[in-house]
Amino acid sequence: MNTADNKNRMTLLLIAGVPVMIILASSWLWYFVASGRLDLVELLGTSNRGHLLQPPLNLADLQVVDKEGLDFEPGAEDKPQWRIMVPGHSDCDADCWQLLHYTRQMHRAMGKYTARIERVFLGIGMDGSESLNGELQQQYPRLKLLYTPSASFQAQLDDRWTASGQPDYYLVDPRGWIILSYQADTDGKDLMADLKFLLKNSNG
Repeated sequence: MNTADNKNRMTLLLIAGVPVMIILASSWLWYFVASGRLDLVELLGTSNRGHLLQPPLNLADLQVVDKEGLDFEPGAEDKPQWRIMVPGHSDCDADCWQLLHYTRQMHRAMGKYTARIERVFLGIGMDGSESLNGELQQQYPRLKLLYTPSASFQAQLDDRWTASGQPDYYLVDPRGWIILSYQADTDGKDLMADLKFLLKNSNG
């Protein structure tokens, strides 16, 4: 067999072998990520500025209900919404009100993306009968009010919520996944940058 035939055979073997190698490499990567032996986020880094919740948490895990007491079903809307979520209690203090005002300003500053974003107050241990609800509706008529049992919230997010001694706020995707958190004293431009990136690169 001449040199040309050998080169052709090698070329064919390489062409046939590349897909096999890709499949094997993908299987290996999936196994190590799934088993927790490899952290791709830590290895590759992320472009997000907020704190990535690992693993992500869904609002359904917090037993969230709306002001009518019905289970909240994110993604059921005609137009899916990304959400800026501020958790709080019935005794919303000055820091709580300031954070609500601050997140409203960030929402307004999103320009053409504003309509694709919704602000949420997550009332911890509240059911909609508290006087705070009326105040919130009066001050922030476009703010969605949702509620979760205290035990449910504390079991899932309380340690992260009070990490800085101030309320955090969260970024929630259209399907209800809480994906990023932000400290109350950080620059709001971080949330806006994350939102713009996600809205630009998503269908929701």
